[in-house]
Amino acid sequence: MLGEDVGGRTKSGHGDYRLRESLEMDFDLTEEQRLLRDTVERLLADHYTFAKRRAYLAEPDGWSRTLWSRYAELGLLGLPFAESYGGFGGGPIDVMLVMEAFGRVLALEAYLATVVLGGTALRLAGNEAQKSAILPQIAEGSLVLAFAHGERQARYDLTDVLTTARPKPGGWVIDGVKSIVLHGDSARRLVVSARTAGDRDDPDGITLFLVDAAASGVARCSYAMRDGTRAAEISLSGVEVGRGNCSAKWVRHCRPSSG
Repeated sequence: MLGEDVGGRTKSGHGDYRLRESLEMDFDLTEEQRLLRDTVERLLADHYTFAKRRAYLAEPDGWSRTLWSRYAELGLLGLPFAESYGGFGGGPIDVMLVMEAFGRVLALEAYLATVVLGGTALRLAGNEAQKSAILPQIAEGSLVLAFAHGERQARYDLTDVLTTARPKPGGWVIDGVKSIVLHGDSARRLVVSARTAGDRDDPDGITLFLVDAAASGVARCSYAMRDGTRAAEISLSGVEVGRGNCSAKWVRHCRPSSG
């Protein structure tokens, strides 16, 4: 009988309905999210035919700088960043919609490397001075960033880091090799993870550094991956960075949860 459970206790049918209703999740996009999705899809439909994609592959960076500027004009490059950094304060669903559209056409531009990986690492682990200096440059399209974390021996273990950073007066000296760095060949700055304490697999003691890609001691070997997207092997040999270019917040913000 409605309103009665097997233990003989009565309960309100209307209350059950309201409880079920409160537990339902709304997966509908907002009007702004639909507009974002439609805008990006229209842009890519016009600019990512097979012939145009082949032309972008032949450009010096292996992707279109002209389209990159268009992404900046539409606010896509600053989408997940706060307005105070020149962004739009978007959330993960907004970024997901952009990435889905890019995935459908196999877009070649450095959005994942710059905005999602490098930009997020900086947004979560950077100090205020770093975020104020770098994030607006990403949003306006003047800076391509790459996240240099993976290493050959790690085999997808995110805490397996052999690259080291040792302190020196006024800064650090970085030595190591990073593998499959997305758009590491065209990035102007690199977000590099290096071990400042602990052993090879220690989840603690990993620090992120902002490194100028043209700095002395940085060597990049560029190649195309299976879909044509560019990547690089990056060697760092005695690369010196100032104290203002490091963040010690990897442990708190950037490593995966152990739970």
